Amino acid sequence: MGKLDIQQQQQDAAVQLTSAPARDQDYWTWVQNAQASFPHIEFSTPDRQAFRAGQHHVSLGEVELFDMYTGPHTVTQSKIVPIAEHEALCKLSLQFSGTTVLTQDARECQLHPGDLALYVAHRPYTLDYAQDQRSLIIQFPQELLHLVQNQISQVTAIPISDESGLGKVAVPLFKQLALNLHILQGPHALQLVRSALEMLVTVLFAAARKHNDLQEDNPLFQQAVAFIDDHLHDPQLGPQMIADHFYVSLRQLHGKFSEEHQTVSAYIRNERVRRIRDDLANPAYRDETVQSISSRYGLTDASHVSKLFKQIYGETPSGYRNSIFNV
Repeated sequence: MGKLDIQQQQQDAAVQLTSAPARDQDYWTWVQNAQASFPHIEFSTPDRQAFRAGQHHVSLGEVELFDMYTGPHTVTQSKIVPIAEHEALCKLSLQFSGTTVLTQDARECQLHPGDLALYVAHRPYTLDYAQDQRSLIIQFPQELLHLVQNQISQVTAIPISDESGLGKVAVPLFKQLALNLHILQGPHALQLVRSALEMLVTVLFAAARKHNDLQEDNPLFQQAVAFIDDHLHDPQLGPQMIADHFYVSLRQLHGKFSEEHQTVSAYIRNERVRRIRDDLANPAYRDETVQSISSRYGLTDASHVSKLFKQIYGETPSGYRNSIFNV
């Protein structure tokens, strides 16, 4: 069976997805609705009169899914939007029919039926839909991937295909989400989608390495560090919690930290104490007790905190604060 035959089957299958909205939107209605949510994007189309579009939208709290069909048009986001003004959002695009050309971070990829790719909303990008098309867009906070900015920029606009590598596993999973948009509701649905997005990290890094765009030799370490940074407040944070989150063994996690001449527990401990030290020197927290500051980073035993702090910095937390403010 040829590539064209396979693509035709994929396109035929796409029409069996969740039913499209009963009423099409014309060009101006589509633009107005889209720009109400995303004020920085711009639209163009070769034929405004003929343009039609529609979508089936499901909101799962912080994650939104759009099964959308559109006529030919181009979406452009040409600005670097400060994250302080606009939440750092990621978008995952899965192509069902037609083709899309995605450009971001000096990369361009063409998405055919069965392909998906990631892009971020706060940096410039272009989506060029040259023909009638249908796709699933999943929008979610970047923090769900537990990646830092330089890692995200290495995996945008890299196509993942359902015909090769880990895409054979990942793409069908996201297709099933689209097939079942009508039953996605409640906390279990959100957890399912979040788990799928977490799995996506592994797939993206594998694809980036294949495209020779990956600069990180130890992505699990970087992901774990980002996760630790997000969960220092949790007293339960530890190696087992991290290993469970990333679906790896404790041995594998410890091995990746060992490659960086670190241990998981020591990294967590040192990072907590460093944060406590920073807050002790911050005038904004001058009236807070040492215990209050320590609790913010998951350490509630005052004597234990004092011992750790002195072990690392050579003085007690109170002594350090007094030296900063000359009390």
